[in-house]
Amino acid sequence: MNEHEQKNINRYSELAERARRSGVYTYTTFHSPEGAQLAYQAAADAEIKLWGGADNCERVVIRFGDPGELFYEEPFPIRILCAEPKQVKYAETLTHRDFLGAILNLGIERDVVGDIFVRDSTAYFFVLEEMADFICTGLNRVRHTAMRCKPADTVPEDMLPKLKEESVTVSSPRLDAILAKVYHLSRGEAKALFDAEKVTVNGRLCKNPETVLKEGSKISARGYGKLEYRGEEYATKKGRTAITIWRYI
Repeated sequence: MNEHEQKNINRYSELAERARRSGVYTYTTFHSPEGAQLAYQAAADAEIKLWGGADNCERVVIRFGDPGELFYEEPFPIRILCAEPKQVKYAETLTHRDFLGAILNLGIERDVVGDIFVRDSTAYFFVLEEMADFICTGLNRVRHTAMRCKPADTVPEDMLPKLKEESVTVSSPRLDAILAKVYHLSRGEAKALFDAEKVTVNGRLCKNPETVLKEGSKISARGYGKLEYRGEEYATKKGRTAITIWRYI
């Protein structure tokens, strides 16, 4: 574990303890999947909830506090913003990188911003509630394109990650066998992903290639993609197992 990871774990432990003492939820800024999974080394599962503003977000805010102990719920301090060209016909073709660069050029840190979804030079993105007004006021240009930034209630459904259902046949229902089949890897290449700590299951680092998944488990293999395991269908005559997955596209 490097110094940065240990620093995150220490911070998570402080937030978890503060929630226990005060009886109110505590929150982090936005974290990558790798950063978020470290929370499980600092607190019990029941004390942790991850949310990025919508289902299947990559970057998430971590909440500490056990609802069973605190006896209340509350929304995460996350807001949705929409940045769109003031004059569409004169707009450049803008990318995720363009929008992220323009937001960071306002002088804010990366962990203030969550996922960014871009289509037709318009972006919807998640930010910490405390920074929403500042970003709305300051984000008036992306590259050379004049922009209008405003709050939004939701991200359009067709801009969010989509799921494609697939049926695949694997030699074993073990996770390494599933990753090898889905991503066209050898079993050795699939196992190497675990050694390199590139696999998470439901947001938690998974080091065991022999893991047998539960229906609904969400898997991320860094550098390859994300999928959701939907369960076994049947066993073939050759002793293989047909399973259903939802692949994020």
